[in-house]
Formats: sequence, structure tokens, C-alpha cells
Amino acid sequence: MAEAKKRNVFQRLYVGNGAFDIVGKRKRWYALFGLILLICIASIVFKGFNRGIDFTGGTRIQLPAISSSGAIGIDEAKESFEKALGKEPAATQTVGTGDAATIQIRSETLNADEVLKLKTTLNDDLQPNGGVDAISDSAVSASWGSEITGQALIALLVFFVAVMIFLALYFELSMAIAALVAVLHDVLITAGVYSIVGFEVSPATVIGLLTILGFSLYDTVVVFDKVRENTRGLLGLTRRTYGEAANLAVNQTLMRSINTSLIAVLPVLGLLAIGVGLLGVGTLKDLALVQLTGIVIGALSSIYIATPVAVDLKMRDSRYKAQAARVQARRDNLARRAGGEAINGGDIVESTDDESLQAELRKEKAMAAAAGVPSRTGKASDARRRPTGKKHR
Repeated sequence: MAEAKKRNVFQRLYVGNGAFDIVGKRKRWYALFGLILLICIASIVFKGFNRGIDFTGGTRIQLPAISSSGAIGIDEAKESFEKALGKEPAATQTVGTGDAATIQIRSETLNADEVLKLKTTLNDDLQPNGGVDAISDSAVSASWGSEITGQALIALLVFFVAVMIFLALYFELSMAIAALVAVLHDVLITAGVYSIVGFEVSPATVIGLLTILGFSLYDTVVVFDKVRENTRGLLGLTRRTYGEAANLAVNQTLMRSINTSLIAVLPVLGLLAIGVGLLGVGTLKDLALVQLTGIVIGALSSIYIATPVAVDLKMRDSRYKAQAARVQARRDNLARRAGGEAINGGDIVESTDDESLQAELRKEKAMAAAAGVPSRTGKASDARRRPTGKKHR
């Protein structure tokens, strides 16, 4: 019985016949994602971010990861740092592989005496190839991270304006607003996850945050394109409401959204497992983690946020409200007729009879075919038979 139920779920996913009432239960998704969004915003406001050295400023020490006795471990470097200065470094990581591998130690700003003492201790304890001359130090200014953040915010603002204009022209204003709501939702939740987990925010994190915008918007545009196809000429029909047609579009693209998201997540997981886990490249963690969170949240928002918001905005139009009322009236009449109840003349609305409904079905199929199928390239024989509008004598 359980296997049959599971098989039915997968069948419904692949068939895409509107069996999952996602738009109809949108208040449930609003409450769920609203709660997650509220937690993320509260964490951003009250806890803040674990900003990296590029945002706070500090000192970076770099030394070869190979010594005469073999590879130098990160724990050994940390112990030597604590031995020299009596405090823990902000971050320690191995960058690169083989003979080119180096260990980078980041800490708060150190003065010249502390840097000299640290270099001497690291050389005595770890004995890296090249001696003390191979140990370098550099001061990192906080202004660089601030400049990156400022430029990222400007890019984000320009992105929002450009997307708003494009979607409003390509689709309509309600879909453009809904897409921006979904993208803003993705950005805030991704940033909130970083705040909650406490991972260090680096310039790579900011860049990764910008890259997820494209993926989130791409998935939303695909769903909206199907919504537009399903709702073409809807005002003249009484078979389904705008919300039901939009829900059908979400179901028809649901399996595609899941497949593309899984395919996009797999390389990012590989980047985390191999780049961070095996090779120990800490900088990849900042980029991979933000992309992983953004891809998952972006896929969910394109299904549960973007289309429901577009439906709510669309149903503010009086024409679609009247069309939904006609759909409900037709269904009420059919229900009374099925129950053997007499129907008064004032209760009868257009398209309540079977012939009108069948005509609507044919019209809907014709519109869907015209919107989804490219024009057929005519054969030479067709061209000869095609009327030209000229009179033949």
C-alpha cells in the first residue's frame, strides 16, 4: 500500500496534471517561509555577521606548508601562533597543493614587534622550507572589504531595476513584482543562514551571493512562461480560474525545477567535499556554501513564493475576479444539476451546457498549441496549395 502511494506521488510529479495544490494552499507557504525569513532577519539584526579580516582589517601571515621533516599541519601552526602571542589566530588554512602549498594565518592587527616575534617562533617550531625569509606578512585594510560591499550593493540595486523593467515588458508588472519578491526573499534567507551558522563572511561570500540571483530568477522565469501560456485568453473561458491555471503551470514545470536544481547542487556539493574537505581550500567554502544555500532556496521560492504572489497580485484585477465568479457559478449549476435540483433562469450563466464547455476546451487547446508549438515550415507542395489572395483567370 505504501509502495503504491509512493509510486503515485512520482507519477503525479512526472505527469504534471495539477495534482499538487501549491497555489491553492499559498497561505500555508507564506506562513512557513515568512517564519523562516523572520528568523533570518532577526539573526542579521541582533547577531550580525562573522566578518572576515577583509572587512575588519588585520594581519595576514603566510609561510610554506612544507618543511624538511614533511608537511606542516594547521594545528601545528595554530599552536605555534598561540605560543608566540598567547592568543588564538582568527583563521588558519592551507592554500594550494604540493610544493606550492602555503599556510595562511589571519589575525587582528599586529604591531612590528609582534610580527617579528611570531615569525621567529614559527620558524623555530615549524622550520618551513626557506627559513624565516620565506615567512611573509601583510596588513589588510578594512576599507577593501567595505569597497567590495559597496560595489556589491550598487550591483544588486542595478540588477533589481534592470530585472524589473525586463520582466514588466516581457511578461507583465504583477509577475515582475512577484519575481523581485522571490529574489529578495532568497537573498535575505541566504544572508540569514550565514548569520545563524556563523561562517565567516568574505568577499567571496558577497560575490557568491550575487551569482545566486541569476539562478533564482532563471527558474522563476521558466515557471512564469508556462503560466502565461496557460492563461492566454483565460478571461473568455469558464473552465478554470487564473489561480488554477497558474497552479497547473507550476505542476507542469515542477519536475523540471527539481531536476535542474539537483543538477546544479551536485557540482557545488563536489566543490565542498573535494575542495574544502579533501584539499582544504578554505576560500572555496565561502563561495560553495553561499551557492548551495542560494540554489536550494531559489528553487523553493520559484515554486512556493513567486507564482502564488503573482496570482494574488493578478486577482486584484476586477476582470479576473469576475471570471473567477463565472467559473464558480458554472460549477454550482453543474453541481445542482447533478443533484437533480431545479435551476432558475437567473442562475444560468454562460457556458453551463456541455456544448459550450467542449467549445471552451477546444479553444483552450488551440491557444496552448499556438503558444507552445513553433510554426511549421511549409513544404513546397503546401506553398503551391496555399491561397495567395490573387484571382486566377
